[in-house]
Amino acid sequence: MPAISVSARTGAPEETSADTRVVGLFEGESPPPGVAATLAETGEARAGLRKLAVGHEDGRRVIVVGLGKREEFDAEKARIAAAVAAQRARELGAKALSWAEPGGEGAAAALVEGTVMGLYRYDRYKTGTADGGSADGGGVVQSLEVVSERDVGAIVEQARVRAEATNRARDLQNTPSNVANPEYLAARAQELADRFDALSVEVLGREEIVERGMGAFAAVAQGSDREPRLITLTYAGATEGPHLGFVGKGVTFDTGGISIKPAAKMHEMKYDMSGAAGVIEAMGAIAELEIPVRITAVVPSTENMPSGHSMKPGDIVTAMNGKTIEINNTDAEGRLILADALCYAVERGAEMIVDMATLTGAIVVALGSTYAGLFSNDDDWFTDVEAACAATGEIGWRLPLHPEYLDLTKGQFADLTNSAEVRKASSIYAAEFLRQFVDGRPWVHVDIAGTAYGGTRPYNGGPTGWGVRMLVELAQRTADKQQR
Repeated sequence: MPAISVSARTGAPEETSADTRVVGLFEGESPPPGVAATLAETGEARAGLRKLAVGHEDGRRVIVVGLGKREEFDAEKARIAAAVAAQRARELGAKALSWAEPGGEGAAAALVEGTVMGLYRYDRYKTGTADGGSADGGGVVQSLEVVSERDVGAIVEQARVRAEATNRARDLQNTPSNVANPEYLAARAQELADRFDALSVEVLGREEIVERGMGAFAAVAQGSDREPRLITLTYAGATEGPHLGFVGKGVTFDTGGISIKPAAKMHEMKYDMSGAAGVIEAMGAIAELEIPVRITAVVPSTENMPSGHSMKPGDIVTAMNGKTIEINNTDAEGRLILADALCYAVERGAEMIVDMATLTGAIVVALGSTYAGLFSNDDDWFTDVEAACAATGEIGWRLPLHPEYLDLTKGQFADLTNSAEVRKASSIYAAEFLRQFVDGRPWVHVDIAGTAYGGTRPYNGGPTGWGVRMLVELAQRTADKQQR
């Protein structure tokens, strides 16, 4: 879909050239005079969150959207309100929106994010639609204006970058796996590196992966005729300060391998590269925003396929750090490729690490699609990551690590097993497994199996691009802390 032009101005909200104005309505408060007040008086406009009413005034459309109680209004509610208003505007054929900022911390940025993300659609493979057009006859919103009593120009521009990067991650997620293979992800990383001077890329192929001792990653990749790629994006936005490491799981299609998955919903396994999509596009946004921080991002990308070359249950492999692993379930492949990627991030100097992966079905059972699962070996670093989650609405819930869970990962014939016969605490098990490859560095593992797709909010239906905005926020907070 084409990018939406985003701008900000001060002055009277009604003095706009946009064809559609959006006015928020709080419970117990009077709307501004005019059509909004009339719609409220007749009961058509209501203050409940997501409630919508439409009228006309001075030759333009006015959408009144409920915001709930002012004391409960926050950035997340602003995203939701903006998304439902934008979607209704598109149905009505609107081309340009003008939002009167309702106030509240983070609201201006959230209005942009909710609008840009709420209007997302993926029509690349539908015939009969123009580039970015609509398959259902709806309009194409081309611009958004945020009107505020203060200058929010820089704020809305930053929000635009974050939201568009999220939508680009959603494009990567949506692209079918016969197109979006490991080479495709590497090419996208190269595009970003070519665009930004502070961003560079290194791409390793199968032989180089093996030569570097990445036996766990190589074992997963050996079952596919598609060439694996280890993609490393390095962002040199600063010369000092903490060196961050972002790691994203990039399994472009996961059949389960020899331990093959059931056929039902296997088509969704093109989304098993959602962590990679989030990390790659977050790096592009961080570079575009010129955030002064140092980051190494590592994306191990492969298919997990059954073939005569596939790894088998009972095989033993050696990871980059020398730890040996029994492969007792080939469908527990994500932790294998992440093990070597984490080792590589450590080797490249990462001091504080976040990995992001659609790792376990168990996290969906535990937390649904509302929270990602968070696991950490360092309370201070966890606090920073959790704060970035809360600020962006990409929220996470911490689950525990414990030596008794670690005991479950010990192998009978090797140091570790990738899947224990005892089905207990499966998401924690996976996190404890990954912890063995971070060399004691501060680390947060983010399990996004429940939040990466099947979004439940108006602005993130389908694949969500989860984690792009959180990682950008984390980078910004790290830079701000360093500058204080």
